[in-house]
Amino acid sequence: MSIKEVVVPDIGNFENVEIIEVMVKPGDSLASDDPIMTVESDKAAMDIPAPFAGTVKELRIKVGDKVSAGSPMLLLDTAAEEKPGPAVAAPVVKSFVPPAAEAAAAVPPPTHPVPEAPATIPPRHRPDPVASHVEFAPGKPAHASPAVRRFARELGIEGEGLNHIRGSGPRGRITREDVQAWVKGELAKPRGEGLGGATGLAVPPAPVIDFSQFGEIDTQPLSRIRKLSGANLHRNWVTAPHVTQFDEADITDLEDFRKSMLEEAAKRGVKLTLLAFLMKAVVNALRAFPQFNASLAAEGENLVLKKYFHVGFACDTPDGLVVPVIRDVNKKDVLDIARELADLSELARERKLKVDAMQGGCFTISSLGGIGGTAFTPIINCPEVAILGVSRAEFKPVWDKAGKVFEPRLMLPLSLSYDHRVIDGADGARFTSHLRAMLSDVRRLLL
Repeated sequence: MSIKEVVVPDIGNFENVEIIEVMVKPGDSLASDDPIMTVESDKAAMDIPAPFAGTVKELRIKVGDKVSAGSPMLLLDTAAEEKPGPAVAAPVVKSFVPPAAEAAAAVPPPTHPVPEAPATIPPRHRPDPVASHVEFAPGKPAHASPAVRRFARELGIEGEGLNHIRGSGPRGRITREDVQAWVKGELAKPRGEGLGGATGLAVPPAPVIDFSQFGEIDTQPLSRIRKLSGANLHRNWVTAPHVTQFDEADITDLEDFRKSMLEEAAKRGVKLTLLAFLMKAVVNALRAFPQFNASLAAEGENLVLKKYFHVGFACDTPDGLVVPVIRDVNKKDVLDIARELADLSELARERKLKVDAMQGGCFTISSLGGIGGTAFTPIINCPEVAILGVSRAEFKPVWDKAGKVFEPRLMLPLSLSYDHRVIDGADGARFTSHLRAMLSDVRRLLL
């Protein structure tokens, strides 16, 4: 019996990285290159493989621990001759001799040691005799760590999408580089040739430019929110065929009514904004047109109609846009909605917004009325199928009902983007027309 201590290998310039998954337990039999654990830093996630076959005798790690190169991971009992795996960041192995065996005779080294891989071959391109026997076929269950699966989801690869990616890691394991390469390949295909005929986009790769050659520059890292939202927005824009319907709503009477309620709202500690009324109007329209309160099923062949009304709103924060969700808007009055809007917005700006407060939305409103603009094209917050953009209201001359004189009316620009796979243009126009009628008549809005 030979017991070896396995420690964390040289993993680059990472120190005190967190263990997010431990894949083994005492008694497990490991083959060479089987994953032991997954670690994640703010820059990357990686699996740490076993350097040789053996049985786990003792674990010295747990989820949540912080480790660096040289940190002990486990003890392996090896019955057969040690066989090193690929030279790609293989864990360091230290001999471990139990106290009772300290006086045992030393085992002579093997007569014919296995030569190391040539140093001229980059580690990730060295031959992997184990992986070469793994058969790849689309639809076959993917072999990937949770960190890689999470990374794939951030790039828009959901469900069985990973099954279409060929893994280059040990035993056909899918790596982050494999995911990135597959996405780049799909985006480089002409539209219609990608997976499912919907993900291709024929564009040349972006040129790499040294902007400092033209003058002084300052490079600033993107916030984590911007990185995640950027990937999601790109996915949503590429995979959902967008159409935007523009319209205007006469909110003159609604604005007068809102102002008349300000004093009452202030007594209840609430700042009453137009957005609270917009949410009530949107729920009314969603009831009238249920295909807007829906999502495409993962296989793309069914439409999931929702019978609840959770409305999200785009919230501007120093780190980027987030979308908190107000649940059961249909069961709340405008003052309750206004209070939740204020509370969630404050939490978002203070970076205290919980993940579950941004999940479950049916429809999103993006309001730029407090900033300016006349119209814009909002990007759908998939898996939702529509989003409403609102710009700054302004007074315009509008014919009176008799059509004899112009009257100054406060007009609110509306920009409705929708997924054309689910919603036809005629229904898009009907939805904005219904919404316009709700906003133009306070009595309808409060029913």
